[in-house]
Amino acid sequence: MDIKWIILALALVMYLLVIIFQEKKVWMTSCAALVTIVLGFLAQGGALTGNVFEPLSGLGALAHHIFLELINWNILMIYVGSMIIAALFIYSRVPARIADALVAVSPSTGIAVILILAMTGIISIFVENVATVLVMAPIAIALSKKLKLNPVPFMVGLAVMSNLEGTATLVGDPPSMIFASYAHYSFNDFFVHQGKLSIFFFIQAGMIVGCIFFYCFFHKAKEKATVDRENVISYLPLWLLLIMIFGLAVISFLTPELGYSSGCFVLGLGILGLLWYRFNQKKTRADVWQLVKELDWETIFFLIGIFVVVGAISETGLLNDFALWLAHVTGGSKFLGFMLIILFSVLISGFVDNVPYIIVMLPVAGSLAETLGIQKELFMFALLIGSCLGGNLTPFGASANVVAMGILKKEGHPITFPGFLKISAPFTILTTAAAAITLWLVWA
Repeated sequence: MDIKWIILALALVMYLLVIIFQEKKVWMTSCAALVTIVLGFLAQGGALTGNVFEPLSGLGALAHHIFLELINWNILMIYVGSMIIAALFIYSRVPARIADALVAVSPSTGIAVILILAMTGIISIFVENVATVLVMAPIAIALSKKLKLNPVPFMVGLAVMSNLEGTATLVGDPPSMIFASYAHYSFNDFFVHQGKLSIFFFIQAGMIVGCIFFYCFFHKAKEKATVDRENVISYLPLWLLLIMIFGLAVISFLTPELGYSSGCFVLGLGILGLLWYRFNQKKTRADVWQLVKELDWETIFFLIGIFVVVGAISETGLLNDFALWLAHVTGGSKFLGFMLIILFSVLISGFVDNVPYIIVMLPVAGSLAETLGIQKELFMFALLIGSCLGGNLTPFGASANVVAMGILKKEGHPITFPGFLKISAPFTILTTAAAAITLWLVWA
């Protein structure tokens, strides 16, 4: 048996176990990665016929390839550094202060709610989605109670808007980082690439439609809202966040390739933030350790395992085989291929973690575009939009949705699966359609 079919079987078992045992997904991917590495070394040593990874001269070269090329440490450093800065930004209470200011300048409660939802999306461009929902939820609940609003659409709005905007930049969400790694995109490429508008602007088209959608829920709330202003602890985390954004933009100009400079820069800022937290804020070592411990380490280790397994799948040629099959199914139609990727991605990501899905499908989308003789960005952007916005479809399609449902239940407003779907399904369809149409007009 060709070794690539063994790798395919291993990957399918891994995906099945990840779906069934979500809480154990790190163990599943880590074990699959370990088995893949062992198979790679056995094949390299001649104990197995065929190759798991690209043929390399010697076991040392294979180890270097697996641990320093397949595993993208630059992306992982960006993720850790940006998570630290995001945690400090939330600690600073600046987001709550901004929300208070938006409520104060809004002519009505309906407008205030929409501005808060839009702000939630903007914060989520740079802050992890669940953290964004957690910091904005108290504002939403307090405003709903004060003005006797139904908190359900407000809380669902926080979740889906944070998921939507998390796709917009390189530091927004793991799928965006994975995309940047595969496509060799810099921070600036998310805004303009090859002289054309890039993914950031397609997501903003979705956000405009999303804001209009939620305004339909709150447009009757004409009363002027008032809130007590939140006290800000410090503005330094905001400055760190701004320095990270502008620093990544400058690095993108200086080094178009996504090398280690951007990862070291963001991680360095994160460490600087921790030192400020420890000494300026007079926190104990236990406090600092608690902040670091609460970062999303599960996703970090999950990504490491996925990088190895999917790297093996790609190098055995399985993804190219799949791309050729898709080209046959679409009959060479660019529009049919585009629609197939969008729809399939939305449906899959509504029920399955989009991180392993997008890692597997990015090479497929790129190969399919090359087979059809078109720019690969059209299909890869479609994949990114479909897989990230599709997470809004169901209550368990994204972690932020689960958190929002938990908060609603705690506040005495439990929401059922059909109840969530009633809001999320039209939102997902409208925002995905807006982003996809804009993408098609620019890149097709």
